Order: sequence, then structure tokens, then C-alpha cells
Amino acid sequence: MLALERHRQILRILGERGRVTAGEICSRLGVSAATARRDVTEISGAGLATRARGALLPHDFSLVEPPYPRKTERAVTAKVRLGRAAAGLVPEVGTVFVDAGTTCLEVGRALLDRPALRIYTNSVPLLALAGDARATLSAIGGEVRPMSLAMTGGLAQTWLENLRFDAAVLGASGLEVASGASTTEVAEAAVKAEALRRSRRRILVAHAEKWGHPSALCFAPWSSFTDLVTDRVLSPDERVALSSAQVRVHAVSPR
Repeated sequence: MLALERHRQILRILGERGRVTAGEICSRLGVSAATARRDVTEISGAGLATRARGALLPHDFSLVEPPYPRKTERAVTAKVRLGRAAAGLVPEVGTVFVDAGTTCLEVGRALLDRPALRIYTNSVPLLALAGDARATLSAIGGEVRPMSLAMTGGLAQTWLENLRFDAAVLGASGLEVASGASTTEVAEAAVKAEALRRSRRRILVAHAEKWGHPSALCFAPWSSFTDLVTDRVLSPDERVALSSAQVRVHAVSPR
């Protein structure tokens, strides 16, 4: 295996687990200890991760993501406001897809009291709230990704192929004015893109910190969305891009 391909796989493992040691590189990729140590040195030297006691750690949210528990601690009040605003765009009756992620979890919470709504989701934390819900919650199936507690993979894709949604609410790891919405992992990008294709109304909900920090995989240009809910004060370039893509912007106060 070429060094570049090994580095890509190591960064993917880092994105999934939040930490990877030289020993784990040896066992996962079948390389020698010397090769693993060299890869750790080269990846950290290239600025793609931080080296600490023989392990690689993420240092930039735009390249990898923090573990789910850490994300739940960030911008809690803002995410609640964003979730309620996005929920206001979802019909009272019908079928909706709610993406995994901490901001989308707040959207899901705001929808749980709607008895005529069926919510499909790949979010394990949202499914855990089913016992107190008046809405009907359905899992799309798939493998649980430990880093994000999202269900992804072939089974999730197969489920989505049989579904249609009145609305889909999605999150993103990063946003960029030129390219749109991005995420850190291939399997999650595939689920997001499939949900967008199968929904009439397509709502992106994004905290201000996501702007200007694109992640590794662009899963949708701005034109894929009908609505954006954000607490960012948009720049002139951002307003032009969204207007050109015919995206309706729903501003939430950043207080």
C-alpha cells in the first residue's frame, strides 16, 4: 500500500474514533511498527493531525470531528433555538427525515409531540427518545458509527431507496460559500445525499461556527436545499450565493 493511501485510511480511522495510536495503525493496516511511526510523524508534520504520546489526535474540526459527547457540550442554547426554528418549517402531518448530529437532535426533540408525524432518522440519540414521543419514530437501519452515533452503510442506503419524505432536516460538519455543505465521512455523506434526493422540502440547519470551515467531503451544493436555518450574520457573498441557489434563509438571533 502506498504511503498516501495509508495516510488517507489513517485519517479516516481518526475521524471515526477521535484518536489513533501507532499500534492501532499496525493492526488495522498490517504494517510494521517502524512504518506506523513514520506515518504518524508524516501526518502530524503535514499539519493534518496533532501528535501526542505516540498517538494522533484531531486538531481541526474541518478535517475530522470531535467525539459525540464533546459536541453535545458546544453551543447548547444556540442549538436549541436553531432546532425549534427548523422544526417550525416541518409540516404537522406527514413524513420527515431527521439527520444525525447534535443540532438535528434538537430539531427532533421539537417534533416529538406531533402525533400525526412520522419521523425517520439515523440518529441513535433521537431514537432513544421514542418512549416519550407522540410522533412515530422509525430507524433507517444500518451500522452505528461510534464517532457520531449515526446509522450508515448499505442497509441504511437500502431503506432510503424505498422512502419519500415531505421534508428532510440535515446538518453539516462544515459550510463554504463556494461549495455548500460538507461532512467528514463517506458513509454519512451518502446517507445525507440520498435523503435530499427523496425529499420535497430540504432544510439545512447549521450553527454559525460551521461557516468558513469546509470538511473533507462536500455532500450537497447550495442548490440542493430549499431552506437554511442559521444563527450566522451572513456576509454579502454568502447572501448572493444563497439567493442565486434560491435558498430561503431563516435567520435565528445569535444572542
